[in-house]
Amino acid sequence: MTIPSFNYIIEPISSQHNRDDFSCGIEALDYYLKKQAKEDVRRFLTAVFVLYDLEKQHIAGYYTLAATAIQLTDLPDVIIRKLPKYPLLPATLLGRLAIDKNYQNQGLGTFLLFDALQRSKNNEVASMAVVVDAKNDQAKAFYEYHQFIPFSSQPLKLYLPMATILEMLP
Repeated sequence: MTIPSFNYIIEPISSQHNRDDFSCGIEALDYYLKKQAKEDVRRFLTAVFVLYDLEKQHIAGYYTLAATAIQLTDLPDVIIRKLPKYPLLPATLLGRLAIDKNYQNQGLGTFLLFDALQRSKNNEVASMAVVVDAKNDQAKAFYEYHQFIPFSSQPLKLYLPMATILEMLP
């Protein structure tokens, strides 16, 4: 993967980050970063990570991670056969991922996705997969390109098994 050419840092969101200028083109994702993200962090509901352009002092993108669970019955039989029969299985939710309009089409979505997968892999809490809720068919195609598998009952909800993540990442 190519590393972006600007000076950046990926870090937890803080009060030093100006969220007001962020615009990815999807109102729900813009609103979340501007109005809800800090509250969710304060309440321990999610972790928000920003890709911060140090030169321009601007948030280039962000994503969120939180704990979630997958119902055993939502998985394909080929996977169920290999798992204990717990009704709920631990997973990590990649709840949101967005790139500011000024930084789109530069590979930064993939860059943030792999950072999120790396953090999920390195987490000390058990997680059998990373789960995403794609906002639309374009987002679904992005995740499928990166090997995420749609849940059969919810086509815009996808997962990537931790076993696959371990194969993808060093």
